[in-house]
Amino acid sequence: MKRNKGFTLIELLVVIAIIGILSAIV
Repeated sequence: MKRNKGFTLIELLVVIAIIGILSAIV
């Protein structure tokens, strides 16, 4: 899973988007 040290900007945006959608549903 880990290819780079830490998260890439794209991965970070994806995680934030998923959290936002989940929080919107809940």
